[in-house]
Amino acid sequence: MNLIIFALAALFVMVVVLTIGLLALGRQVGILFERISPMGALVNDSGPEVGQQSPLFSLPSLTGGTAMLGPKPGRSTLVFFLSPTCPVCKKLLPVIDSVRKAEGHWLDVVLASDGQKAQHERFIETAKLQSYPYVVSTELGLAYRVARLPYAVLLDQHGTVRAKGLINSREQFDSLFNAFDMKVGSIQSYLDERPTLQH
Repeated sequence: MNLIIFALAALFVMVVVLTIGLLALGRQVGILFERISPMGALVNDSGPEVGQQSPLFSLPSLTGGTAMLGPKPGRSTLVFFLSPTCPVCKKLLPVIDSVRKAEGHWLDVVLASDGQKAQHERFIETAKLQSYPYVVSTELGLAYRVARLPYAVLLDQHGTVRAKGLINSREQFDSLFNAFDMKVGSIQSYLDERPTLQH
């Protein structure tokens, strides 16, 4: 009988210790979530800065017509730099399509790249991108100092760079629009300027 009471007491103590450990672990996870804020699009410091006027471009589109990059009264422009050989770019194409459908009342989407025209024409065909303006211009990539892909630049109706950055996920894509709506350079800069909680 004493052995059963001892075993139950030991189990009770172990349950209490495990409960306290679980609560402490939960608190630490909460602290980590506060310290590690979600990252937005990775902004590089080269090219036109957020708030600066974008270079003006009038480029022929592989899908027909001309793509104008610069001031457009009442219309903002998202320039999405991609490559036919970039797997992340291909993964983000449904996101681009979703953004264009949801934001099409105020936003134009232009796809941009450089390289061999024939390769891009095949990519347009296989990825079904015929409805997008698709420009191939080394000068455009150099003007924005695009070093890695996929990369996006969001211009307002005045042709001013409102947000830009390296995009690898839907969340980073959304961060461009959040920065645009909040009138900040990037979500990163907003989070850096915000006071942090001390623990």
